[in-house]
Amino acid sequence: AYVHNWNPNWNTSIYGAWAQVNYNSKAKGYLCGPAGNGVGGSLSNFFGAGSALTSCNPDYNIAQIGTQTQWTPVKNLTFSADFTYTHLDQGFAGTVAFPGSAAIGKPAAIYELKDQNTYTMLLRAQRNW
Repeated sequence: AYVHNWNPNWNTSIYGAWAQVNYNSKAKGYLCGPAGNGVGGSLSNFFGAGSALTSCNPDYNIAQIGTQTQWTPVKNLTFSADFTYTHLDQGFAGTVAFPGSAAIGKPAAIYELKDQNTYTMLLRAQRNW
């Protein structure tokens, strides 16, 4: 991360993060089954009829980059805008026919497994006493 102070009232920062999770072949076998397609592994419990998993690889990377600008017009009062881009690079491919679960609030549907991008904007006003 890096912060640049434009003047006593304004500053801008830029930040980033990256993480990676890799499973060894034994763990992948437990999750995906011996054929590596999710059939017979612990993930098969979640696949409904109509699932078409073409790649079962639980490894993933996640990366983020963002910027924040803060304005402090008077002492102890700050307004800020924070924008973050997140990319999830994952190894699953295909579709999963999920039967739905009220416990987690996930509806029944056919879900496509692919990389995902997220954009987040946070606006904040903070007053300190």
